[in-house]
This record gives sequence, structure tokens and C-alpha cells, in this order.
Amino acid sequence: MVCKLSTRLMNICVSSLCKLQQLEKAESIIIDAIRLGTLPDVVTYNTLVAAYCRFVDLDSGYLILNRMKEAKITPNVITYNSLLAGASKELSLSKCLKLLNEMDKIGISPDVWSYNTLMHCFFRLGKPEEAQKIFQDNIFNKLSPSSTTFNTIFTGLCKNGYTHNALTLFRSLQRNGIFTPELITYNILIDGLCKSGQLRAARSILKELGQSGLEPNASTYTTVMKYCFRSKKFEEGIEVFHEMKKNGYTYDAFPYCTVSSAFAKTGKLKDAYKFFELMTKKGIEKDIVSYNILVNMYCIEGRLDKVDDLLLEIEESGLKCDQYTHTTLVDGLCRIGNIDGALEHLKYMDTLGFDSNLVAYNCMVDRLCKVGCSNTALEIYEKMEEKDSITYTSIVHNLCKERNFLTASKVLLACLNRGMRVLRGTQRVVVKGLQSSGLYSEARKVQAKIRLARIID
Repeated sequence: MVCKLSTRLMNICVSSLCKLQQLEKAESIIIDAIRLGTLPDVVTYNTLVAAYCRFVDLDSGYLILNRMKEAKITPNVITYNSLLAGASKELSLSKCLKLLNEMDKIGISPDVWSYNTLMHCFFRLGKPEEAQKIFQDNIFNKLSPSSTTFNTIFTGLCKNGYTHNALTLFRSLQRNGIFTPELITYNILIDGLCKSGQLRAARSILKELGQSGLEPNASTYTTVMKYCFRSKKFEEGIEVFHEMKKNGYTYDAFPYCTVSSAFAKTGKLKDAYKFFELMTKKGIEKDIVSYNILVNMYCIEGRLDKVDDLLLEIEESGLKCDQYTHTTLVDGLCRIGNIDGALEHLKYMDTLGFDSNLVAYNCMVDRLCKVGCSNTALEIYEKMEEKDSITYTSIVHNLCKERNFLTASKVLLACLNRGMRVLRGTQRVVVKGLQSSGLYSEARKVQAKIRLARIID
């Protein structure tokens, strides 16, 4: 009895240390326990396998199996489920299948969690058909699906662009009484419908959620509100905000920032300021996101004196300016024509140690092109160590507007050579521009590269 109690106590200590990512200390506990005569069991090793797979890598987790064999402890389905989760995290389908094959050889039957993980891996790799086959053949027909199973398939279908299939499956399960949806299920479907542009259907699901006895949460309302604004349906977005407010979910800055940001992006600055006033009246403190939106609004108006006051206020409130703050300042300086000031601030950003200042550089390049300083934009473009499709698209698009099709074609070819994409409309403008300028050889070269890129893609 003492031994069992000691092993249980050891497992609690090991589990606590693993959750804190202190794996070395967890290992020390096990070594000390063995010296005192308390032997680890399958729970001990399963805890280690899960921790190594989660915080280190799959290979480190798999090495624990050798220690289990030495201790004459047989791994179980929980052991392999942790390894499958590690393989899925690494997006290694081959390792997932190898582990399932290994389970079969040693006589361990996969359970619903094993197949949930495999299904999730298929979805993340963009293979929804294979994921649905796992659901139908291995889970639905042979095992008892859990709520996690259903939520996994709804999420996977929505993220892979099969929102209609997710909704059809949801209705079918409802009609047959197979599945009782949870709040998270409704949130998944609402998010999927919003992302696919089906706002009316999303509002319908939101209404259904309200009638189901479940309470929508802040995430539910914010999702719908955000996509209403993105679709420029401001009245609907405000209606959702007021419903959210009525139900007591406007307790932090996030919903106010969402509304203010939406108005600011469309130039409705008076409306944007009104929501900041509402937030202040409610006694909600500004976070860095709030300040960044205000910085953006002042930059749009060209009120850089106000921006300086805000930067001082951010410092005094104990917050720290982030990449978005500085990027907004670069964009604001460009807007008012202070290109030299923007370039200086860009150089200052490079000294701050951010992971990447790509967005700021993209803003700078785009603004320079728009104010007719394409030569300076090209100089910055050449010096940029990191570029993305937005960088190339901006340069190509603006060079075409200046009818500099030859330089635009060179930038486009550089983009395609790096496996990146430029909008097809922009590609066509480059080809037609070259042809209209009599540069037929260059036009054919670009056309050939575009066709090759599409075949590879």
C-alpha cells in the first residue's frame, strides 16, 4: 500500500514538473524515487512521453519506449496517442501511419483519440477527403465518436473551404439525435460561415445558438461583428455590438477596438472616436492595441503632434510600443510626405530587435511608389533581405502604372523564381504592357515563366 501511494505521489510530482516544462527536474524525481525503492509505472512514462512530444520533439518522446522496455513496462494506447499527437504536431503523416502500424503489430487497438489525431493531421495537410474517410470508416462505424471528434471534423472542413459540408453534416447529426452541439461547435460553424462570406447563414446560426439554451460568448459576437465590418455591413456590425453590450460582453477594450478600427479603415474617423469615448466612459483602460488604433487614426489625419503625446502616454502607462505602432508611424510619415522622416524611423526600427520589419518595409515601398518615388522604392526593395508576395505585387503594380514594363517584368520574374505569387491581373498587365511596347521577346519569356509556375503550383 505504501509503495502504491509513493508511486502515485511521484506521478503527481512528475506531472506537475512536466506541465511547467521542467523535464530535467521531473527526470531527477524519478531517479531519486527509484533509489528509494519506489518504481515508476506506465503512468509515469506516459507523462514523460507526452511532455517530450509536446515540448521537445517526437523522437525524444519515442526514446522513452526503450526505457519502458528495460523496466518491463508495456506501453498502452495512451502512450501511442501521445506519440501520434507529436507526429501530428510535426505534420508527419508517414510517422502517424507508422505508429498506427506499430500499434497493430504489438496488439494495441487504436481508440477514438488515435483516429481523432490522425483525422486532424489529414485536415492540417489539406487532405479533407482522407480525413472524412477516417471519420466515416474508423470512427463513426466502429467506435463512439466524442464531442472532440465532431468539433475536429467541423473545424477541419471549414478551414479547408468545405463549410457547406460541415453545415450539412451538422444538420444530419442533429436530425438523427447523434450529437448535441456545444458552444464551441456553434463558434466553429459561425467562424467558418463568416470566413466563407455567408454572413446571413452565420447570423442564422447565432440566432439558433440563442434559442438552444446555450449562451453566446464574447468570441461568438466578436467573430460575427468583425466579418460584418469586413463586408462593409456596418449597421449589422453595430447591431451585433449592441447585442454584445446588452449581454454584458463589452467588459474589455477588444470589442470597442474592433468597431473603432473598422470605422478608421473606411475613413469614418468621427464614428471611430465616438467608440473610444464610450470605452473611456466605461472606465476600460487602453491596451497597446487601443493605442495602435489611435496612432493610426492620428496618422491618417496627419496629426503627428498628437502621436507624440500618445507615445509618451504609452510609456507612462507601462506599456511598450510594438511593431504595429512603429509600422503605423512609418506609414503616417509617408502619408504626409515626410519621406526622409519615414526612412529614418525605418532605420530606427532595425535597431529594436523585432523578428521582422517586413510589413513596415512593404508600407514604405508602396507609399514611395504612390507618391512617384519609384527609384527610391526600388533602392529599398533591392536592399530588403526579406520579401514576400506583397512586396513584389506592390512594386510590379506601381511600375506598370508608370508604364515601366521592362523593370516590372524583371521584378515579376524574380518573384516567380522564388515560388511566390503576384495577382494574375497584374501578370496580364505586365505581358500586355511589354507587347504594346514592342518588347515581344521579353513578353514571351514572362509568359513561359508564368505557365511553368502554374504547372508547378
